[in-house]
Amino acid sequence: MRSYEEMMDLGMNFALNCEKIRIFTLEGSLTNENIPKDEFQDYDFSYFVTDMDYFKKSDEWLTYFGQRIIMQKPEAMELFPPEIGNWFSYLMIFEDGTKIDLTLIPLNEYEDYFKNSDGLVEVLLDKDNLIKESVMATDSMYHIQKPSFQAFDDCCNEFWMTSTYVAKGLARKEILFAIDLMNTVFRPNLLTMLRFKIGIETNFSLSTGKSDKFLKKYVSEATWNTLLSTYTMGSYQKMWEALYTSFELFRETTHFVAETLDYHYPNYDEKVSIYIDDIRKRYPFEN
Repeated sequence: MRSYEEMMDLGMNFALNCEKIRIFTLEGSLTNENIPKDEFQDYDFSYFVTDMDYFKKSDEWLTYFGQRIIMQKPEAMELFPPEIGNWFSYLMIFEDGTKIDLTLIPLNEYEDYFKNSDGLVEVLLDKDNLIKESVMATDSMYHIQKPSFQAFDDCCNEFWMTSTYVAKGLARKEILFAIDLMNTVFRPNLLTMLRFKIGIETNFSLSTGKSDKFLKKYVSEATWNTLLSTYTMGSYQKMWEALYTSFELFRETTHFVAETLDYHYPNYDEKVSIYIDDIRKRYPFEN
């Protein structure tokens, strides 16, 4: 696998030697000093160009970066509609394991790019000195935010409301449906409440990363093991256990957040718990 220095030189040399490229930036985790560096990080390069069609008419120019084992061009796909307007991207994994996510951006959109940036960007080359203000990479946009009472209450409300969807899926013996709801609409609220607790304990000064990948660093071993146990969902019995374990972890975390922020604990828990207990009794599971 090529080194960081080799890859950065590769990206820079291509930009320097192509007149149609005017700005070169690096985005993502490689610009974030709070994320440990490893060999699996992508090189998120963006080239701001004067002629998009020149690059899009052929993929031959991409061989400069190495021999690929696979490439995806999201903006040229039908099954997954494009989402980035006039931009065009190439997601490439090379034979040595290196991955580049390279995005072409029309030069006249550079102001919008920086205006809407998430903050994790470094300007590596600006041939025409178009960027007048200093750009410093920061992940502050992703830091956990202190919840208002309304946000705290909304999280509680959504947690208990969506728990009923999971329970009904289990009662109907629709385990795939229940698993999907567990992961997509129910569990996110448990993770949100855990982030609120972490925010309180760290003075709202950090992020737990994409998909909460760093959450383990900021919770106790007991909490971590309890959370992981809720991902075991291979049978109706395990699904019910995961659901009820989630209830206990949410209650514990919610009480901490409420007491610390001087918020009252909402009354959704008691009535919804009784409702779900009744569903479980009336529709016993079969594995």
